[in-house]
Amino acid sequence: MAENLSKLESSIGVIFRDKNLLLQALTHRSYINENPKWPLDHNERLEFLGDAVLELVVTEHLYRTYPNPEGELTNWRAALVNAVMLADISKVFDLNEYMLLSRGEAKDTGRARQYILANAMEAVIGAIYLDQGYEKSAEFIHTFILSELPRIIKNNLYRDAKSLFQEKAQEQVGVTPNYEVIQEWGPDHARQFKVGVYLGKDLIAEGEGPSKQEAQQKAAETALKAKGW
Repeated sequence: MAENLSKLESSIGVIFRDKNLLLQALTHRSYINENPKWPLDHNERLEFLGDAVLELVVTEHLYRTYPNPEGELTNWRAALVNAVMLADISKVFDLNEYMLLSRGEAKDTGRARQYILANAMEAVIGAIYLDQGYEKSAEFIHTFILSELPRIIKNNLYRDAKSLFQEKAQEQVGVTPNYEVIQEWGPDHARQFKVGVYLGKDLIAEGEGPSKQEAQQKAAETALKAKGW
């Protein structure tokens, strides 16, 4: 594990003084349930700390760099620190390969893994903060997370897809989109929905998700691409 940790340290640009802090950041609660003799705690307290450090660093950068109104800065921040974005960024240094998970969790590569990786990103930030302070954790956040901001702004990724599609539809064709559930399946605890987005009677795109709201968002994302908006 030490060799693996040094590879991860090299990838993230942080050599830990206390290697156990990094190891703890990678330890999911499920791993301890299966390995009760594991000497470290799970990563949830580090995640709690890292979440606060991340929010402060991002907020400070936005405040100092952009004169935009508070509402817009809030949207940009949300786009940077949400679970989807953090899990995506974690792929840059293959964080998934270093996670300590139960056998069951290790097999699940879907939505649950996305949240595990996002939480681990925050835990790593918390570990860096404890090990080397604010400046080093801010350096990590600037390198891997804030570097995504220009792309987010340029591509309107901070905008809610459903709101953006409605705005574009009203601008371009003078019609407000409507959404209808086309299909739903699965047990009550794991329901799946397929939703269609329509302009008038024309079906523009479909989207699937574990809730009607998420399926609508997916449909709106696809519709924006289909229309070239």
